[in-house]
Amino acid sequence: MIAVLRNRLARGNERQLQLLLAGFLLGNLIAVILSAYWTTPREKPLPVHYTYSTYAAANGVKLHAMRTAPDNIELKHIVTNVTATADYGINGGFFWNGDLLSIAVVNGKPLKGEPHDYGSGWYNIDYPKGTLVWDEVARSFSVQVAQEAGELRMTDPNRYWAQGGVSMSLGAEERWIEQAKKEDMPAFDEPRLRSGAVFDRQQNLWLLVSDKPCTVEQFRRAVLETIVPGQLVDGIFLDGDGSSQMQNGQVRLKGDSREVYQMLALKAK
Repeated sequence: MIAVLRNRLARGNERQLQLLLAGFLLGNLIAVILSAYWTTPREKPLPVHYTYSTYAAANGVKLHAMRTAPDNIELKHIVTNVTATADYGINGGFFWNGDLLSIAVVNGKPLKGEPHDYGSGWYNIDYPKGTLVWDEVARSFSVQVAQEAGELRMTDPNRYWAQGGVSMSLGAEERWIEQAKKEDMPAFDEPRLRSGAVFDRQQNLWLLVSDKPCTVEQFRRAVLETIVPGQLVDGIFLDGDGSSQMQNGQVRLKGDSREVYQMLALKAK
């Protein structure tokens, strides 16, 4: 009887030793796996500097839209199609024979030439027009109607950029048509390719190009309907027709292949 009990105790101890050994080995295996996971170099996700989307409005207009931060914008003087540059971005304001007819100013300096030079980007030529102003110090956008850069208001004249066009007046349904015509919006009721720049309550900048010719009213209606509805604050129409051009990693829109003379480019892609 005593021998039987001794055999049972021996078998029980053996099973316990086996379980302890199995637990030890399993613990070591888990430790090795975790160590390999935490010490293996892994690629960090790339920062997102812009997003690209398309939006279809009820009136049939489709918008190509790039969203980015205002600090990621660089106004550039170019002499080519936007899609022929190395930059991502959109066409800028109006021009004629190489002269810039819309304000295009960075930190108090026009893109081409000197302040007060004709065609330099210092003026909205002929009429006071809607100008999109990014105030770097206040961290806020505004649309200001001005004829020259010297009329613009900002916190620090050395820390802003300003892009001229024509006012969209997104918060003024009762008078936007009157204001756009007062600013001499080209081809108001004619179907043309359209482009624009608008901002939302979070101070995101949206760069927009229509997929096909449309009127000013159709383009503006599509913007209000599809781009963060209820969140847009204001914006401007940029040059249109064959000058409506956009380039990014997903799309290349070259308008009618013409040269343009100014663009809003992304600093980081």
